[in-house]
Amino acid sequence: MAAPRVEPNKVVSVTYLLRNQQGEVVDIRELPVAYLHGAGSDLFPQVEQALADKTVGESIEVTLGPEEAFGAHDPKLTFTDDLENVPPELRKIGMEFEAQSPKGEAMLFRVTRIEDGKLTVDANHPLAGQTITFAVTVQDIRDATDEERKAGRPLDNSQLLQ
Repeated sequence: MAAPRVEPNKVVSVTYLLRNQQGEVVDIRELPVAYLHGAGSDLFPQVEQALADKTVGESIEVTLGPEEAFGAHDPKLTFTDDLENVPPELRKIGMEFEAQSPKGEAMLFRVTRIEDGKLTVDANHPLAGQTITFAVTVQDIRDATDEERKAGRPLDNSQLLQ
């Protein structure tokens, strides 16, 4: 019997390592995460395509430019204000908080700079504007259940590569 391959309607479990354009590891998943191959999941399409026809234990590496990954850095999503106007609990680099845009959309902001009495926040994805590289290893492949095919995702693990 041939080893199972990554193909549509298979639940595929993977581990991965994500590097930014400087080659620094920015995310690592050592516990497998699963997706339903061919279901149009939130997995980057280029990563899913590269996994097609792979077997358990095989690895792929995919490099994505900003336009294929997290988009260009939008300077209109960066704001600076006087430090005194910011609650004390948010006065730390890396702090995240949710706020509404003028259109009423919920946006996640991250404190990126504090200097000269000013605090800067950024609603861009931390990897916006960067080329990223995924190194992905297939850990398991199984047939999707009817319920999973209908749902378009594995029912026992909904985490994805994003």
